[in-house]
Amino acid sequence: MAAELHVELVAADRQVWSGEATLVVARTTSGDIGVMPGHQPLLGVLVSGPVTIRKSDGGTVVAAVHGGFISFADDKLSLLAEIAELSDEIDVQRAERALERAKSEADASAERRADVRLRAAAAR
Repeated sequence: MAAELHVELVAADRQVWSGEATLVVARTTSGDIGVMPGHQPLLGVLVSGPVTIRKSDGGTVVAAVHGGFISFADDKLSLLAEIAELSDEIDVQRAERALERAKSEADASAERRADVRLRAAAAR
């Protein structure tokens, strides 16, 4: 059996995803990070970006994550997000409207959130 890590993706209001994975890629203030079983312990700050989880069964989970923390120790990875949505939960038309509205209002943070949602939805 391949090495695995246990992953918990939790938003402020709910548990978004939990399961076994072989790789998780997330965006931190220091840049993108990939975590595999046996990785050195870490604690980091998440920034808006897609999180990609390669599940042990070969499938992939993608989520749009906006802020929070990432913690890894003893093959247990926790992603504690302010906001997180799985790619299949994202309403693409709504995200496109939000992106256009953010651009017209010159709201850089809203534009970034909408862009991340659209990138996560495209990865379905």
